[in-house]
Amino acid sequence: MKSVFGKMVVLLAIFAVILAGCSNGKEAGKEDTPAKGEDANVESKELEVTVFQGGYGDAFWKQLAVNFEKANPGTKVTVTANPDIGEMIRPKIIAGNPPDIVYLNQTDPSGVTQGMIKEHGFTDLTDLFAGNALDEAVPLKDKILPGVLESVYMSPYGDGKIYLAPYNYNVMGLWYNKTLFDDKGIALPKTWDEFIALNQVAKDNDRALFTYQGTVPGYLEEILIPAVYSLGGQEALDQMLNYDPEFWKTETALTALGIFEKIAKEDNALMNGTVALDHTQSQTSFMQGKAMFIPNGNWFEGEMAEAPREDGFEFGFLGIPTFNDNDPLLALNSIEQMYIPKGAANPELAKEFLKFMYTEENVKLNGELTKASMAIVGAADLVADYLSESSYNVFKAVESGMYSMSGNFAPVPTGVNVDPREVLFDQVASIMNDDMTIQEWADKMYDVYSKVAEKKE
Repeated sequence: MKSVFGKMVVLLAIFAVILAGCSNGKEAGKEDTPAKGEDANVESKELEVTVFQGGYGDAFWKQLAVNFEKANPGTKVTVTANPDIGEMIRPKIIAGNPPDIVYLNQTDPSGVTQGMIKEHGFTDLTDLFAGNALDEAVPLKDKILPGVLESVYMSPYGDGKIYLAPYNYNVMGLWYNKTLFDDKGIALPKTWDEFIALNQVAKDNDRALFTYQGTVPGYLEEILIPAVYSLGGQEALDQMLNYDPEFWKTETALTALGIFEKIAKEDNALMNGTVALDHTQSQTSFMQGKAMFIPNGNWFEGEMAEAPREDGFEFGFLGIPTFNDNDPLLALNSIEQMYIPKGAANPELAKEFLKFMYTEENVKLNGELTKASMAIVGAADLVADYLSESSYNVFKAVESGMYSMSGNFAPVPTGVNVDPREVLFDQVASIMNDDMTIQEWADKMYDVYSKVAEKKE
């Protein structure tokens, strides 16, 4: 790992030098030869689109390219899709010859998008979203789900500018058996107090209140991140996600962690054996009626299509309770990211391609070919025929008032050899087994964050 990490550092350093070179050339004066992506190739009608080929495949992108060429005679769009697209485009980026459009999330193991974020390597897309949509007389930004463009996924620097464009999105929260709740007339909890109070109802129905993916505790960020936001707002969330050690000394931190302590200490709240189960085992147990709630995302139904379940089981999506009666239910989202690298040959045509992608016709095409929903207002209805019923209900909940929030742990600085997120959720088993208090948990995280903070200085 050290050699890979070291290689990345070197490559990013080279990329930084290249970017610096481009910047200096821009400032030198009009007599300089324009750098790629500024003016030199604006007349070019060729577009290079590179795509991460994952669960969504590449059929949408290839058909989108064909449709764009038909709508824009004389243009040529080349789509390159590959599961390792990050590694494929890294040399081109370092050489100062990046593709025009990249679809690659910052969580990709290649670290390319993370590196681009660190190096401010994106073309500013603010004007694209401020301008009108292609098929409606409204600003393009008005077609995007509220809050998405302002999220850290699309505006990573907090400078009011948009650098990444949203593609498909996922929504995560708590799930329940809708048939059980409907048949028994059980009210859904809006607050954490109401959630814990349902423990007796769960017991009366021969099941635990809660289970989670025991050996994959990272799923619990779907609870913790919204809980921190509910208690302390964006400021507290930024503290936690950006490794401010002082966050772990706040009442917000202790109260949010306290959710897990209550589940651990309440008789019947945690399904027996949870901490030793993997995600499939715990999810199957939930569907068999052994627990009332479990965290997961909108892919849940498709993932467990063949799993056994109790009679009449039906997926129901709650979202995440809050700490205030008056607040809407929360949900955590993850949004697929696209961007135009600085130095791309034809950024203006690339922006037109992105604008074309957000038309109603292409939102439908994407739904048909990827079975997913883009982060567009009304997209769930446009692609309803291609979604599972539970996925459709999740997206409709978000479009109908559930607050879908973004939260992603920041990259750790160079020289940090620990993953704070992994350490954070690895402690959950100790809490559930009553081997650790939440104060000890917070103290441990304070130490980990302090080490990260030292490298940030």
